[in-house]
Amino acid sequence: MKNLLLVLLTLTIILILSALAMAQPGLPSAPAQAPIDGGLGLLAAAGGAYAYKKLKGRNNGSEDV
Repeated sequence: MKNLLLVLLTLTIILILSALAMAQPGLPSAPAQAPIDGGLGLLAAAGGAYAYKKLKGRNNGSEDV
């Protein structure tokens, strides 16, 4: 009887400690947000102008490389 209690107590302690060891930490605080300002708009406008130039050049028969 004494050995059975010792084995049960040992198994209980092992199970509790393994659950604590495998637990994940909580979520970190909210990440810092990256500001999206005029730079992204300028980049999009430049890309659109470049695409327009390429399409216009292709329709006219001249290729700009």
